[in-house]
Amino acid sequence: MKILAVGGAGFIGSNLVDALIKNRHQVVVLDNLSSGQKKNINPKATFYKADLQNFKRVEQIFKKEKPEAIFHLAAQIDVRKSVEDPIYDAEINIISSLNLIRLAQQYKVKKFIFSSSGGAIYGETEDRPTKENHPECPLSPYGIGKLAIDKYLDYFYQVHGLKYASLRYANVYGPRQNHRGEAGVVAIFINKMLSGEQPIINGDGRQTRDYVFVDDVVQANILALRNLNKVGAYNIGSGLETSVNELFQAINQHFDNQFREKHGPGKLGEQRTSSLNARRARQELGWKSIIKLRDGIRETVNWFKDNN
Repeated sequence: MKILAVGGAGFIGSNLVDALIKNRHQVVVLDNLSSGQKKNINPKATFYKADLQNFKRVEQIFKKEKPEAIFHLAAQIDVRKSVEDPIYDAEINIISSLNLIRLAQQYKVKKFIFSSSGGAIYGETEDRPTKENHPECPLSPYGIGKLAIDKYLDYFYQVHGLKYASLRYANVYGPRQNHRGEAGVVAIFINKMLSGEQPIINGDGRQTRDYVFVDDVVQANILALRNLNKVGAYNIGSGLETSVNELFQAINQHFDNQFREKHGPGKLGEQRTSSLNARRARQELGWKSIIKLRDGIRETVNWFKDNN
């Protein structure tokens, strides 16, 4: 199958492209390289450097390549930046995504698979691990944008028949994660420790997240493609909560515990707790989180050491 991977030079996208090519798919990567890196792109993929906001250019790529399926992984991923500039966030995460969906419908794509967000969409919940049918209450423009695209995808399915899977990720970590900026606490901590710098934990560090390894997330995408007729939103997470303090300690063990816990001020718009119930993905897609946090952390630390 010919597949368009939008954001295929990024952290999750490049890992997914590798897996798709291993599974003998023909892959076209579209990426503006704003956060992704050209060196991440599998040499067997066709690459276009293009920005989703350049609608005419994106349509030219559709006309030429005629993809049968789309993985949409490109986004402005910094929650705090979305709080500071919600209009910029909406232009990238809503308008550009909507244009991509429109093209997918126009060119009769068989399935549109969207990288959404679990924690950012549900907001603070007492019902954890949180299920897909829980009321959505995003606490940031970033979460609002992800939810908006989920709703648009459902509209395009109900009205135009465009099949989709919206994969609502927990906190994804692993090799190739970008340590620059505010997103990706695992990569940020590891990079600072490798540089001999003291990581700073925001707030008291008791805020919890559901950490899921990138290989598990890639497998969820593969299964969403394989199950073409399964449509809807799917949580992709471990169902387990880990505090930032616990995460720091788990990483610090790989540096002989040479760093101490140091805390800074909390961040505006940051959630306190998050974990996802992935039962629907297990029942309908045959997916579950396999990689334990300690094993994923070890593999991630080793990758950063080898690629530093």
